[in-house]
Amino acid sequence: MSLPQTLILVLYFFVLSILAIYGWHRYYLVYLYMKNKGRAPEALPVLDVLPRVTIQLPIFNEMYVADRLIDAVCEMDYPTHLLEIQVLDDSTDETRDIAESAVQRHAAKGLNIRYLHRVDRRGYKAGALEAGLREATGEFVAIFDADFIPSRDFLQRTLPHFSDARIGMVQARWGHINQDYSLLTKIQSILLDAHFVLEHGGRNRAGCFFNFNGTAGVWRRTAIESAGGWQHDTLTEDFDLSYRAQLAGLRFVFLPDVVSSAEVPVEMNSFKSQQHRWAKGSIQTCLKLMPRILRSKQPLGVKAEAFFHLSANFNYLLMSVLSVLMFPAMWVRYNMGWYEMLLIDVPLFAAATLSVCNFYIVSQRELYPNWRQRLKYLPFLMSIGIGLCVNNTRAVLEAIFGKQSEFARTPKYGIE
Repeated sequence: MSLPQTLILVLYFFVLSILAIYGWHRYYLVYLYMKNKGRAPEALPVLDVLPRVTIQLPIFNEMYVADRLIDAVCEMDYPTHLLEIQVLDDSTDETRDIAESAVQRHAAKGLNIRYLHRVDRRGYKAGALEAGLREATGEFVAIFDADFIPSRDFLQRTLPHFSDARIGMVQARWGHINQDYSLLTKIQSILLDAHFVLEHGGRNRAGCFFNFNGTAGVWRRTAIESAGGWQHDTLTEDFDLSYRAQLAGLRFVFLPDVVSSAEVPVEMNSFKSQQHRWAKGSIQTCLKLMPRILRSKQPLGVKAEAFFHLSANFNYLLMSVLSVLMFPAMWVRYNMGWYEMLLIDVPLFAAATLSVCNFYIVSQRELYPNWRQRLKYLPFLMSIGIGLCVNNTRAVLEAIFGKQSEFARTPKYGIE
């Protein structure tokens, strides 16, 4: 082979090997989950003395779902004299009238609910949460995005876990009220199921760090304050605060049996926008906190898992490079024999591709009795993952080079 051909193959297998390492890590997450399956948090009895709770509802231009969210939260089974509800509305459209009308309607029934409107949107969602926290009176803070429909017993099932003073946050699993709407919503539900069941479940039960998902969770207020509060130098303020809080010594709890239903995006541009924000924000958080994590006194296993967690979206950049190298690498290897393929390609394929299939198969098996019927969506899931490559590579590069961008909301339409 000539020097250019050698360089092409070296770079090709280098990139593929890194992707394979991340693929094998998916096997490891499944192993962590299965190994610690019996350590799932148990349901605790209702607290004898209930604490004061503030529920924050950050919304921005969500006219189709704002009313539904406010109604659901106001129906929660919790003493009204211990409950404060803040509607944190930064909207610039008719959502303002809808939300304010809903607040007045429930306030007339005697609920402690307030409508707080900002005009500058400084810090976007993180800024709204920060502004609301300054006026909040609750010892605990529950947060729900506009597209969620929390169950009536949400607080009754999450708050008992704070009887341990070391617990800083409790996260519920997301449900999907519109997963059967289209092929796209079915695929998103599978993606999210794996994230919660295996990633959150495996990490939490193994004693590793995991993140608050920005909604459907409850924070101890002092945990937010001791970790440095809401900061808006990344697009994933929830990811950032989660790691800062756990570095400060606080523990998190994930409750797979407490499900808070939500609406997943129903059209592709909204889905791509959401994925772009999550990918960019996670890399921003990685660049911000990884040096601090590596210098911390956390066990090596916790540091290693945090590295894979925070850096996972770099894979999109590697996948883009691999796509460019694919054709020239295959051309160079045209005359190679079967032995090289069996020795090199098959193990890398098993790590980089089969691990992904196994990851999503296990998550569906854990949640659904008819999980075998859902496996037909895996090829479409893989193709969408590849299709997002360019969109999310751009997000990763923007994070690396420090390009600032607005917090782009994910539009929801009240489709159930």
